[in-house]
Amino acid sequence: MLSFSSRKKVSLSQFRDLLEKSTLGERRPLHDPKALKGMLENSNLTATCWDGKKLVGIARSVTDFHFCCYLSDLAVDTAYQKKGIGKKLIEATQSRLGPHCMLHLIAAPAAAEYYPHIGFGAGQCWILKPGQGLASSACNASSRPIRSK
Repeated sequence: MLSFSSRKKVSLSQFRDLLEKSTLGERRPLHDPKALKGMLENSNLTATCWDGKKLVGIARSVTDFHFCCYLSDLAVDTAYQKKGIGKKLIEATQSRLGPHCMLHLIAAPAAAEYYPHIGFGAGQCWILKPGQGLASSACNASSRPIRSK
């Protein structure tokens, strides 16, 4: 029987195994335990789905709870997909957010058609990849460094 939780602790190995068994594994740093640990420890809103002691779904988010919530991982074990688990994890996430808080995500290619189907609207997303610097701007900004006080 499936159960859902927002409080149950997820181990690093459970998280890695789930990512590997979902469509997210190919785009996550499965080979980097430090990165995976940081992903888990620095999420401030997590909803999970369990089949007994087996983690079969997770919604991992970073949020201020009032204006913006970035749903950075929605992963469901492929053997458990098409059972409403992803939708229930999103609903569990939304239930903990304030009334004006928007939920943002970047769809994995395999899930791009899923989100409009459950009610998400399209928006704009801009990505600056790790190690990629900002382009030179056309304006004449000062070349002096910004100093903090």
